[in-house]
Amino acid sequence: MASKKSHCVTKVIHFCYGHRLLGHRGKCRHLHGHNGVLEVTLRRSRLDRMGMVMDFERIKTAVADWVKTTLDHKMLLNSLDPLARALRGLGEPVKTIKGNPTAENIARLVYARARARKLPVLRVRLWESRDSVAEYPTA
Repeated sequence: MASKKSHCVTKVIHFCYGHRLLGHRGKCRHLHGHNGVLEVTLRRSRLDRMGMVMDFERIKTAVADWVKTTLDHKMLLNSLDPLARALRGLGEPVKTIKGNPTAENIARLVYARARARKLPVLRVRLWESRDSVAEYPTA
């Protein structure tokens, strides 16, 4: 059986964020931060008339700019986290999500953003540190 050929491009996005995980028994239950690296990979079976999967500038506009505005230098918290209200009251930038802001859930959030912007996203990988990565979706 012949394999289906496709083309991929990946946009790398650097951002900083803080978080904590409700119910975690380890040190991640405390507020802490990461210098995250996102890899947003798009795939198409054919290149466009310019010879591209997609112009990197379009990916930047659709995803990277959103990450910079919505997630970068924000405290990402579970929507049930009582600290969200307190931090907002102190003027701190907080973004809440449904569930814990794990690397897995953040990757899924960015994937959903790319899909909502009609990008042919194959996967999103979030490097939480240089040796820890989450990917959504998985094969």
